[in-house]
Amino acid sequence: MRKTNAMRMLDARQVPYQTHVFTSDIHSAQGAAHMLDAHPSQVYKTLVVVREQGRPLLVMVPGNKELDLRSLAAQLGEKKLRMASHKEAERLTGLQTGGISALALLNKGFSVYADADILSLPRVYISGGRRGLDLSLDPHDLLLVTGAQTVACDMNHHPEVE
Repeated sequence: MRKTNAMRMLDARQVPYQTHVFTSDIHSAQGAAHMLDAHPSQVYKTLVVVREQGRPLLVMVPGNKELDLRSLAAQLGEKKLRMASHKEAERLTGLQTGGISALALLNKGFSVYADADILSLPRVYISGGRRGLDLSLDPHDLLLVTGAQTVACDMNHHPEVE
């Protein structure tokens, strides 16, 4: 398997991880969780969030939650935030939706945030930088490498996907 930028970044920092390959027609954290036989709360999706001014944000959210943009904006001192469309997210990151990864976008000027629940997990799965590839690693390593700050976004919980 060809290494992705995300994998090279982890290798360069000597961060241990496992690769998990699944069909590339899965574009959601929920679908990835099913393929990985993991709980959706362990599979983090990376969302591209646009500010009124300045660079977009990358926000890592568990697959069983939705992002509360109002709450996030209040915590970050932003007036208003909005989700990037699929096409816009791909243009801003250079990666396909389903393959957007904070690990693949280090040193690209994005501020990175993660749902605070990440710290309660022993391992998390995150996109490896392309569709059909997830990497599992210690969440503390993920936060350290990405420089992500944790946020309690008062995310809306969807118990039907537990």
